[in-house]
Amino acid sequence: MLSAFAGIVLATIIGPIGSETPHEPQLASSGSLVVMTFGAGNAVYFSRSQDSGRSFSMPVKVGDAPILPLTRHRGPRIVISGNAIVISAVMGRTPSQEQHAHGLPSDGDLMVWRSVDGGKSWSYGIVVNDVPGAPSEGLHALAASENGTLFATWLDKRGGHGTKLYGALSKDGGATWSKNVLIYESPEGTICECCHPSAAIAPTGEIEVMFRNCLGGLRDMYLSRSQDGTNFSRPEKLGTGAWYLNACPMDGGGLAVAGERTFTAWRRENKLFLAEPGQEEKEIGAGKDIAVATNGRRIYAIWSGMNGITLWESGKVAVLAKQGTYPTMSALPDGGMVAAWEQNGVIEIHLVNRN
Repeated sequence: MLSAFAGIVLATIIGPIGSETPHEPQLASSGSLVVMTFGAGNAVYFSRSQDSGRSFSMPVKVGDAPILPLTRHRGPRIVISGNAIVISAVMGRTPSQEQHAHGLPSDGDLMVWRSVDGGKSWSYGIVVNDVPGAPSEGLHALAASENGTLFATWLDKRGGHGTKLYGALSKDGGATWSKNVLIYESPEGTICECCHPSAAIAPTGEIEVMFRNCLGGLRDMYLSRSQDGTNFSRPEKLGTGAWYLNACPMDGGGLAVAGERTFTAWRRENKLFLAEPGQEEKEIGAGKDIAVATNGRRIYAIWSGMNGITLWESGKVAVLAKQGTYPTMSALPDGGMVAAWEQNGVIEIHLVNRN
């Protein structure tokens, strides 16, 4: 099972922050720098590695609020763009009785913090959404290019009639953000209400956004593109199959760009697929909560399955842990990758070397 890899090393364990359990880790990397964010209690934290994921610093708090949703991919996101590290999270203040019973905030704004000194200090959080409370579902994505362009996208409830997909662009490393733009509104009133979107920026500057739609009883994945962060293409359905489901699977998949190729990974029923736009999907395993990453030469996918946290690359599979939830990863320039997930009340970070 491990023949494709030179070694899988436990790099770091992030334990409880005081009495609070860490949740929803997210990773990003640039060269030998690997950065991580996660939530614990009502606060967002940051940790970094300067040795390609072999060791990580003690977590520091970036921001907090009375409510920080941390379930089913409702956690913070992190990117590196030039000399800026940027973290985003949806935070709220006052839960209503009904929403509190379901673990959801009744209000919430998409907040962004940035650091230009490697994570030693952080700016005050700024609000990205221009309609207060619109991203209260807590599900969003953040993408970055090397030249300071960032794009955020989120499930949006403005107008009070179904869930739409909105976004905003930054051209200065997350310091300021554009007016919000409508990416997609379903003709049937709502997109899938509880599946997180994904975003990526290609080397050409093209912005790509993936989301789960809701059309005719089908909960399938779609991809939309933009050259300017304002005008988006008509969404293209991914894969040839379909998922009839009168519910939300709360599982949004992953998106990665390598050169001129776009790779998407997502779930249909209990099966997991890898697909490029316009091509037939390829089944790669069974499970949920799949993520995908690339270093330009290799494509990795990671998910939570029956056998535990599972890693896929070029048809080869390795079980990294017998249990765990919400895996994430970032591919490294040398062909290896860093993976993190929740396990027994802690976050485990593993460095995977490549033969």
